[in-house]
Amino acid sequence: MKKFDVAVIGAGPGGYVAAIKLAQLGIEKVACIDNSNLLGGTCLNVGCIPSKSLLYSSHKYSDALSHFKEHGIEFDNIKLSLSNMMKRKGNIVQSLGNGIEFLFKKNKITRFQGKASFISNSELQIIDKQDAIESIYAEKIIIATGSSPILPDGINADEKQIVTSTGALSLERVPDKMIVLGGGVVGLEMASIWSRLGAKVHVIEYSDRILASGDTDISKEAEKIFKGQGIEFILSHKLLSAYVGATGKVQLKVECASSNKKTIMECDVLLSSIGRAPNTKDLLLENVGVQLDDRGRIITNNNFQTNIENIFAIGDVKDGMMLAHKASEEGVAVAQVISGQKPHIDYNKIPSVVYTTPEIASVGYSEDQLKKLGKKYNIAKFPFAANSRAKTMGSTYGFVKLLSCKESNAILGGHIISENAGDLMAELVVAMEFRASAGDLAMISHSHPSLSEAVKEAAMLLDCGKALHI
Repeated sequence: MKKFDVAVIGAGPGGYVAAIKLAQLGIEKVACIDNSNLLGGTCLNVGCIPSKSLLYSSHKYSDALSHFKEHGIEFDNIKLSLSNMMKRKGNIVQSLGNGIEFLFKKNKITRFQGKASFISNSELQIIDKQDAIESIYAEKIIIATGSSPILPDGINADEKQIVTSTGALSLERVPDKMIVLGGGVVGLEMASIWSRLGAKVHVIEYSDRILASGDTDISKEAEKIFKGQGIEFILSHKLLSAYVGATGKVQLKVECASSNKKTIMECDVLLSSIGRAPNTKDLLLENVGVQLDDRGRIITNNNFQTNIENIFAIGDVKDGMMLAHKASEEGVAVAQVISGQKPHIDYNKIPSVVYTTPEIASVGYSEDQLKKLGKKYNIAKFPFAANSRAKTMGSTYGFVKLLSCKESNAILGGHIISENAGDLMAELVVAMEFRASAGDLAMISHSHPSLSEAVKEAAMLLDCGKALHI
């Protein structure tokens, strides 16, 4: 039996990062087990990377159709080649996966391709795609198996017409009509892709607003902008049933939450994006007694340790935001813990981004959360309509919203809806990590013209009640 110091189950952004960091910290015998042909997990194979590739390509196509003329760029007979767009996506995924494979070899990490399950707290069984069985021993084991899309009760996905995000990233043609179930991050990104490419898209959301867990002002602004892009929203509704009918269309029955009125709808493709569940089912955790919470997530302490001393868990299989970069931060941290260090992650300072156009980025508290907590706060909003760089880009929608402590003026939260909001957010993360006040942020010189000047102006509003350009 092969023996290792640490075995990592899962090669997603949590697992592969943990394996690499362990090797960099001097752990000599590191193994990583994953069933996919390509390392990188959901994020690389059927999540973050392919979706951002299609978001970027579809944005280019939409710009060519609708906005290039105003820049003095004219084309005749603009055509969409969906197959080439998908090919580009595939090439990007393959290239990045090859890069992780190279890093494994560079750091002398042993890779096993197959499904891992627990025999004991230090022994794993690996079954490969040819059903060959191998057992390995590891002193410590990290579970980083990620999550999978949830489907509504009674709904089965064929990944052709009733699809999860996996199928939505590989459709062979642009549907005439698509219905997206769920107005969260994944639903809005997929809705944006296929709406830009020509589908008529309706988004059904159970809550009374999209991005229901985020800041209310941001969700209202986002809904207004997306409606202007042609996406229709059906709020406060839930799905009762869905199936592919005799006509070859997907037949849906939905119900209004307030009136209980039922409506029959029809579409070519139904995308379910109502959330994700942790991948723990096939690990045989019952063989070692690893404890789960009421949502099926692995329970850990602050050092990512389960109730079994030598077994750890990171990423989507434990509590917290289901974000690739959160999993990567935990991958680094758990490697440091195993190596005897004492890392710390402030989860309130991990940003989240929706990669639509415009992008939507947030960090820290929302105004809704501060109200609920009874915290006294200051608020400032600066519109990109008053930002010169946004004017030159033709992207004057959206705003920067900052929240600060009423007493100390320290930044408590930041929310941006604009072009490149995800990149602009990094400044606010740094400010919050170093406990900067709105005044500190307002004093920093920002290049001109730049979108980042809107962050400075919002900070000026917070600090002294006046911005320069409104």
